[in-house]
Amino acid sequence: MDLVTILLSVMVILFLANIYRKQKRQEYKNLPPGPRPLPLIGNLHLIDKKQPDKTVFELAKKYGPVLTFHFGMKQVIFLCGYDTVKDALLNHGEEFSNRPQLPITAKTTKDNGVFFSNGESWKAMRRFTISTLRDYGMGRKAIEDKISEEAECLVQAIKAHGGKPFDIQTIINAAVANIIISILLGHRFSYDDPTILRLMGLIDESMYLAGTPMAMLYNVLPKLLDHIPGPHQTFFDNMKQMENFIRATFTEQKKHLDVNDQRNLIDAFLVKQQEGKTESSQYFHNENLTFLVNDLFMAGMDTTTTTLRWAILLMMKYPEIQKKVRGEIDSIIGTAQPQAEHRKQMPYTDAVIHESQRFADIAPFGTPHEATQDVTFRGYFIPKGTIVVTCLCSALKDEAYFQKPFEFYPEHFLDEEGNFKQNDAFIPFSIGKRSCAGKTLAKIELFLFFTSIFQNFTFQAPPGAEIDLEPAVAAIRRPKSYQLCAIPRT
Repeated sequence: MDLVTILLSVMVILFLANIYRKQKRQEYKNLPPGPRPLPLIGNLHLIDKKQPDKTVFELAKKYGPVLTFHFGMKQVIFLCGYDTVKDALLNHGEEFSNRPQLPITAKTTKDNGVFFSNGESWKAMRRFTISTLRDYGMGRKAIEDKISEEAECLVQAIKAHGGKPFDIQTIINAAVANIIISILLGHRFSYDDPTILRLMGLIDESMYLAGTPMAMLYNVLPKLLDHIPGPHQTFFDNMKQMENFIRATFTEQKKHLDVNDQRNLIDAFLVKQQEGKTESSQYFHNENLTFLVNDLFMAGMDTTTTTLRWAILLMMKYPEIQKKVRGEIDSIIGTAQPQAEHRKQMPYTDAVIHESQRFADIAPFGTPHEATQDVTFRGYFIPKGTIVVTCLCSALKDEAYFQKPFEFYPEHFLDEEGNFKQNDAFIPFSIGKRSCAGKTLAKIELFLFFTSIFQNFTFQAPPGAEIDLEPAVAAIRRPKSYQLCAIPRT
């Protein structure tokens, strides 16, 4: 094919794409406003690849809190600001309750599990997840004791570095991972166990790969990229390895299953399979078990770890705040073991943890929703099947609710008397029907791990090192890799 033919083909494609786009705009005349898309690529050229949330903030200033953005030829609705997000997820929760079948997730999960599934299967998996997490300790003293024991293991692992520079990511990830692993599998791993290191490695790399430009492009052109090498193929391979590990695990557990002595979440699911009810055969099948466990692994390992890494980095950046936290810990807890009940007596520490979550903003866009039906929202028409992105970052940095939205400012969660105060726009776990099922567990983990390590150490940057708060590129907003010195407190 000569150059002229190629150019003519490209021109025809662009011409047809332009006609298609105009037809769609005429069909849906009252879509929310947004930037003019280019043929084929839509508005992809506008995205700040390092910090895409910045792009959305700028677009919202120009087009308003409900706007249309084109990912290739696909129209996506962005909802910005706490009031808008709240309106969508609480007042129109049913209309926006679906998850879209994005190519990169659809290829792996196939509408199974709890994060990306829909309909009755999703409802069954969510009910089971919440009830089983509760049965195995979420929100109870049993899980608090497990976290406290794990926090002590983490403290000892940090002490082993003797105050010398090291990267805390692996051991803090292993500590957090052991909590969800104990619920899913009924045991914990040592921090150097090859199994947990392999699992953490797969999840860590996958979260990075899912945030790369190639993964974004795959969602736009899946058929074109399906057989082309690249980071998206590594992502698929990692997911397959996770799937194989989970299948092998529950296959082995099934051999020793005792209906009257259920040891963990996998056992509870396997028992549901044997109940003989219609629900059991429809929803409690091996595919749902595989991806439910995978979903809980991914969420239980990565999000809390990332938040704690941000919190430690922020305490190093602001040593005067770290000093006040340590002072409150010394005053209220002393040398005793931190307990969840201490939180009520520690408003400043509680405010710092909340502000770390808010500032870190690890899931700027949450998980995308999809319109289950044609809906008119805030005067705009949103067709059934449209992807709707609730920008949690715009709620967590909403100037109407936070005095200094782009600064680290614990006073966002303190009243004039220094008492802790709630803020409605603090929604890192989202809200509504699709809010995080494990948020109660995450809150307990954050408080107990945070207070345990700051009870025992002063954290500071290695000599000559600069503290960088720019996030790394990943599917969630992570800090870049950093070294620290953990100086034991005497």
